[in-house]
Amino acid sequence: MQEAVAPGAVRAAAAQSPTAIDKVDGGWPALAAEFVGTAVLVFFGVGTAVFSDVNAGVLGIAIAFGFVLVALVYAIGSISGCHVNPAVTIGMVLARRMNPIAGAMYVLVQFAGGIIGALLVYWVSHTIRARSGGPFSRKSLGSNGYGGNSDLFISAGGAFLVEVILTALLVLIVLSVTSGPGVKGLEGVAIGLSLTAIHLVGIPLTGTSVNPARSLGPAIFATNNALSQVWLFIVAPPVGAVLAAGIHMLIRRRAAESTA
Repeated sequence: MQEAVAPGAVRAAAAQSPTAIDKVDGGWPALAAEFVGTAVLVFFGVGTAVFSDVNAGVLGIAIAFGFVLVALVYAIGSISGCHVNPAVTIGMVLARRMNPIAGAMYVLVQFAGGIIGALLVYWVSHTIRARSGGPFSRKSLGSNGYGGNSDLFISAGGAFLVEVILTALLVLIVLSVTSGPGVKGLEGVAIGLSLTAIHLVGIPLTGTSVNPARSLGPAIFATNNALSQVWLFIVAPPVGAVLAAGIHMLIRRRAAESTA
């Protein structure tokens, strides 16, 4: 005959049972920081492309993305690590610096934040009576694209290659400056400047994604065919993250062997 278990013991055992949130360093505050941070990045970065493209130009849009990321690194870096990008999170998981379950939860809230940020841009855009051209004149709501949705009419294959290369650079820099010896306290500056440079190259080509959450949100609310092309900007950045993680781990291993 089984012994009766006291209700209090059952509750205590349930309380001690690990949950998915226990896999996340920082718990709910970290997930909330990633959600808000991604929404802020999309609203201010994409918002600059949508509202100020004539005055800001490619340089202004690139600086907006970079400066917002710098600010976010110092604002929420100590809470969540400030990934605000599924590709960065994937790179962290592959580099064995993050639990895969925690990584999956990060990605979910990042996509949700990207959609909310784009929704805010969409709402504000509907209060504007008229807009003229600019570097994003062929794009709808700052969405990414190729072919007719690219300022340089880049092909799908070319867009995929560009996004892989640009994302690999961004993720490699993030992984490198946040680990090992080096100048500490300037990680946000290095990451933000790299994102600015990446946008200077990528805006005329694809509008620059390097961030699936940044791409999905605007594509949902776009009035052109951006949603039919968004698959490329969801698939290519993770491929770049895989490449970056491999390079990073190889470099770190070689460095460790040389100092052994």
